Amino acid sequence: MKLEENISLKAFNTFGVDAVAHSFVTISSIGQLEQVFSQLISPEIPFLVLGQGSNLLFTGDYKGVVIKNEIEGIDLVDEDDEHVYIKAGAGVNWHEFVLHCISHDWGGVENLSLIPGTIGAAPVQNIGAYGVELKDLLHSLRAWDVRKKKLVEFSNTDCAFGYRNSIFKQDLKGVVVIGEVIFRLTKKHTIKVGYGAIQDELAKQGISKPTIKDVSNAVIAIRSSKLPDPKLIGNAGSFFKNPVVTQEFFNHLNTCYPDVVAYPSGTVMKLAAGWLIEQAGWKGFHEGSVGCYDKQALVLVNLGGATGKEILHLAERIQASVKGKFDVELEMEVNVV
Repeated sequence: MKLEENISLKAFNTFGVDAVAHSFVTISSIGQLEQVFSQLISPEIPFLVLGQGSNLLFTGDYKGVVIKNEIEGIDLVDEDDEHVYIKAGAGVNWHEFVLHCISHDWGGVENLSLIPGTIGAAPVQNIGAYGVELKDLLHSLRAWDVRKKKLVEFSNTDCAFGYRNSIFKQDLKGVVVIGEVIFRLTKKHTIKVGYGAIQDELAKQGISKPTIKDVSNAVIAIRSSKLPDPKLIGNAGSFFKNPVVTQEFFNHLNTCYPDVVAYPSGTVMKLAAGWLIEQAGWKGFHEGSVGCYDKQALVLVNLGGATGKEILHLAERIQASVKGKFDVELEMEVNVV
């Protein structure tokens, strides 16, 4: 564990934005996580925990300590007749974790295939896709509490999960650092293919009785067809959340726009942000080094050399445009630093 100074962050964020961390340290164990806060970081020094930088937009240099979390390990810690309990280090790549689980016939994570990021970032964002969210799978986690100066365990309930939200993005933002997560996965699987895109992809492949591996492969195919590879085009996946509106507002919108894309979510409706952005005319838009991906309007891209401020400016223009056309507020899913 070594504290370095003035480190470029360009290789550590999927947007490929050039920024500098005034201080930078890599940790690879829970013990080192404790050491960082007891030896290197004092309360008045800001810090940022970095996984794979797949949900971050740097708009300038970071004047604090960037902690690169590389805590690895995937272990079976308990099981019963129907479930297994799998512990994973916060630095484990999320998609590699999904593939590992599927290879062991542990179910539940297959709909979340190919989501970028790490295990440690997943609970913060309550990642989700195709009818499954992390809250459906998380059993508990351990994290370092900066104020209490000790490791604290959180149950699923303690995490206060919401739509792309958790206590770690709200009350405990900047207060706790996740070290490891325990997942409750299935031995006897319930296949979830309610989203039409998965059904269509399985039908295309001639699969009528899918396994968890089949579902994973279908999700990978769908995501690969819509989302650019960050190694080729800088991006952070979906930049905006799907806005949630009342049934009454949806009925009004549906009267004006009969082809509006939305999904029921309890007593409210979740609008497809990509549809809203596309209808506002932004899909495929390019200006200078920034743009809106031509296959998925939800994705903003760095075409080469863009600054974080330029990407943020485009995002704000899109928000204003959608607000003006539909009277709908788009909330950024990406964390702006």
